[in-house]
Amino acid sequence: MRITLDNPAGAPPPANDYYSQVARVELAGGGALLYLSGQVADGADLAEQSQGVFETVDALLRAHGATLADVINIRTCLTDITGLPEYGAVRARYLTGTPPTSMTFEVSRLFRPEALVEIEVVAAVPAARGPE
Repeated sequence: MRITLDNPAGAPPPANDYYSQVARVELAGGGALLYLSGQVADGADLAEQSQGVFETVDALLRAHGATLADVINIRTCLTDITGLPEYGAVRARYLTGTPPTSMTFEVSRLFRPEALVEIEVVAAVPAARGPE
């Protein structure tokens, strides 16, 4: 098994130098699992921030030969759980196939005070696809 930690050039950079955005775990059968660090985005409200996060996640996945359709697990932190319907509407625009396993919970705050949402995903890349 080979593990590669990466901050892909074609995706928005991480918030700081203390972490990698993607851990790619090569599987024996030729596929890979992608573990993405929690992502936040700028925006005036939860919908704008959620959209920005999904666009960043999409860019990180594409840099490794995956798409949003390859997401198998998603974990979402909201600073106000009453925003779940608003977040859910944005999520439904990006995750259009069979829903991945999921966990959504409320937190008192995120590492950036203005952040309302943080999303972390795991994706499975089929053997036929690799990094771009």
